[in-house]
Amino acid sequence: LSLAKQIDTEHFHFMDSFLRGLSASLYVIIISELGDKTFFIAAIMAMQHPRCLVYAGAMGALATMTILSGISCLGLISIHTHIAILGYATTVVPRTFTFYCSGVLFLVFGLKMLYDAYTMSPTDAQEEYEEVKSQLAQSSIDVETGKVDPQSSRFYLRGRLRDAIKRILSPVLAEAFVLTFLAEWGDRSQLTTIVLAATKSVSGVIVGGVLGHAVCTGLAVLMGRFIAQRIPVKWLTYIGGVTFLLFALSTFLGNPDSNS
Repeated sequence: LSLAKQIDTEHFHFMDSFLRGLSASLYVIIISELGDKTFFIAAIMAMQHPRCLVYAGAMGALATMTILSGISCLGLISIHTHIAILGYATTVVPRTFTFYCSGVLFLVFGLKMLYDAYTMSPTDAQEEYEEVKSQLAQSSIDVETGKVDPQSSRFYLRGRLRDAIKRILSPVLAEAFVLTFLAEWGDRSQLTTIVLAATKSVSGVIVGGVLGHAVCTGLAVLMGRFIAQRIPVKWLTYIGGVTFLLFALSTFLGNPDSNS
């Protein structure tokens, strides 16, 4: 009886600690990330690229950063050890390095977006939409009428698999991942995650942080697509390019040691 009571007590304390860490991390991430640089990266990229790829790339970077920040506190004895480990990590990959790398990438992608906007036809987006719509409609007709024979089905499945691999290796996904990861490295929310994990349930902080990033990134992607449906893609690409160039300028003129 005493053993069962002890197990129940430990389970209660674990769940209480887990929920406290989850709620604190979820609240802090949502408050700090809404309107943050990573938020605008996802929103701008979603204006001209597939939402799923942008979301997957950004969330991959944010989830990786959250997990790394959380587990950096596992097995540590004191807050001084936390600080020592964090100091070692920032020595291996200095904040200054990632800070200016992100600035260079913002500059490159900003110039690329301006070039794409300059060479873009006003009807490019509509033509691409109509082409995809026509292909999907034809696929539905073939399935309903039984025109898809086993041989073509195999080719279809191979094509779908090939498309899935292309999406996984997509430059859009890689761009979203790299830009978001570098922008998040040493950021306020990363340091907050480390501090929370040092004082609360690590698993709760990680789950809450990932959920918070999922909510914020989802809102950013939806906002970007919502705007893209109401403003011509050509002008949105110009706006996105200028915004990325402003990010680059603020990076080169900013202080890499500042986390604000």
